Amino acid sequence: MKEINRTLTVAPMMEWSDRHCRYFWRQLSQQAVLYTEMVTTGAILHAGPERFLAFHHHENPLALQLGGSNPQDLGRCAKIAEDWGYDEVNLNCGCPSDRVQNGMFGACLMAQPQLVADCIKSMQDNCSIPVTVKHRIGIDDMEDYRDMVAFVEPIAATGCKTFIVHARKAWLQGLSPKENREIPPLQYDMVYQLKKDFPDLEIILNGGLVDLDSCDTPLQHVDGVMLGRAAYQNPYLLADVDQRFYDSKAAVKSRDQVLLDFLPYVEEQLSLGAHLNHITRHILGLFQGQPGAKLFRRHLSQHAHLKGAGIDVLQQAFQLIVDERERAEQYQLDRLQEQSQQGL
Repeated sequence: MKEINRTLTVAPMMEWSDRHCRYFWRQLSQQAVLYTEMVTTGAILHAGPERFLAFHHHENPLALQLGGSNPQDLGRCAKIAEDWGYDEVNLNCGCPSDRVQNGMFGACLMAQPQLVADCIKSMQDNCSIPVTVKHRIGIDDMEDYRDMVAFVEPIAATGCKTFIVHARKAWLQGLSPKENREIPPLQYDMVYQLKKDFPDLEIILNGGLVDLDSCDTPLQHVDGVMLGRAAYQNPYLLADVDQRFYDSKAAVKSRDQVLLDFLPYVEEQLSLGAHLNHITRHILGLFQGQPGAKLFRRHLSQHAHLKGAGIDVLQQAFQLIVDERERAEQYQLDRLQEQSQQGL
């Protein structure tokens, strides 16, 4: 079985972590493990895998996150995931949305640990790639650490080694998915204790990590961390991941180089019928905090969705960055010259 280094992973995010987004992230980090959006077993088995599972081989190491609760269906999908070239298959036991609950998967599965164990066992029996679980510290009336342990133990007994733990509980009634990401308090101590009590398990902490600095303390207690929205909204933070967490000697790419390296992929996808805005919506945060960032975002937002929008729209947006940077640099030079003359 291929070894996966999950020191830093990027979370599955519905409507965000699609194949275009993941290919873009891969321009920033070669080592971080990327996760797909959650894909239901029904979508794969009834609509066909091509639409939901196709990806570019440059995206690896890559994990497929599945949504489902039928052991046989999950086993079949795990085999399909392996055949398609995924490095890992992950079961979603953490999403609290009503739609997911109605489908009998996601966070509501935390109330049925033996069913989850049966699902994991079926997945393991049907593939040779790692099978992992992503879950919360609890749901609804699951109030204490012992409840989480009662969920983890039967799953670990199947031989499952990797548990990705969102360090908040989820309220299945009364809170929206957005509120469930923000209102329940973070309880890192529960995740740290899980690693202490189950040292042979690989424990990955998720929730509340806003940048790479915020990962340092958790990594003293657990095996890895998972970034979510921070990586999407400010993707350039991923540029430092390989050097900081994987001892890479490769030079950190500039934002400009990241975009230039992404252009051939954009051209390829456009030639295959993709819409420009479906790709560029994922890169709006690349120049966050830089001169011209607002102009870059505005140009793409106003033009990338138009019929027939091509690579020139992205090139024009990039030129706005270049022009604004030059203006800012010239302004600084003029200021320095003015101060120097005043000093004389």
